[in-house]
Amino acid sequence: MVHEPFNQTGDELLVISDWEKKDNNLCVGFSTRLGGVGKSPYDSLNVGLHVYDEDSIVLKNRQIVAEFLNFPIENWVVGEQVHDAKIKKVTSGDASRGGLSTKTAIDGVDGLYTKEKNILLVSLYADCVPLYFFAPKHELIGLAHAGWKGTVGKIGPKMIEDWTTVEGIDVNDIMVVIGPAISQEEYEVDTNVIRAVDNALPSSEERPYIPSKPGHYLLDLKRLNKQLLINAGIPSDNIKTSQYCTASKTNLFFSHRKELGKTGRMMSYIGFNCM
Repeated sequence: MVHEPFNQTGDELLVISDWEKKDNNLCVGFSTRLGGVGKSPYDSLNVGLHVYDEDSIVLKNRQIVAEFLNFPIENWVVGEQVHDAKIKKVTSGDASRGGLSTKTAIDGVDGLYTKEKNILLVSLYADCVPLYFFAPKHELIGLAHAGWKGTVGKIGPKMIEDWTTVEGIDVNDIMVVIGPAISQEEYEVDTNVIRAVDNALPSSEERPYIPSKPGHYLLDLKRLNKQLLINAGIPSDNIKTSQYCTASKTNLFFSHRKELGKTGRMMSYIGFNCM
């Protein structure tokens, strides 16, 4: 039986309870599309400021999440998210960047990590793969936004490389959760994407896709991320994968693919809240 790493706590949040139990100050999870104040097609808990929703409504939704988490928006840090594989170590001086405006987000990054307390790392989603990183012994946490471009660009392995070479952490001390994202059944891609996937994996390794129709394939983006993380040295037992599909018929999530691009965003979040 597959263990689902996320537990739903009310309509608004999915929480990685096992990690929070390891550290009482850790706040980590994923928001849903429920419980906000937004109107169609952004109904209702859209927290993305870059999707043509009204900023005032998005900020109200972010405030709703902030109050649930007891983590003020002024302590949030958000990257620009350009579908690349650049990572930044966050310090207290970055607090509030991207929280209230896209103009202050950290330029050009899709991955964030920190040891700082009272900072909430935040990343935004509507089908792409959220990657969560936690090294409890070292009190180090991180997030990475992995669309197909960031995935084949090896944003997950690059986070691991930063943690092992810059931070001096053993790979056996790193835990990873692969969060809610589009499932293989809902994610059809063309040969250009598959060519990039093939280039990212050793030729001997099993492929995380199956043919669907001529020139198209169903790609398991969560599985691909797990393969790349294992290749980067993370033990398989240290990686947990959510079974939630953001493009399924459930009303829990926004989906760029299902809603043809006009939709809101959920957020992944992780931070040590010691207030």
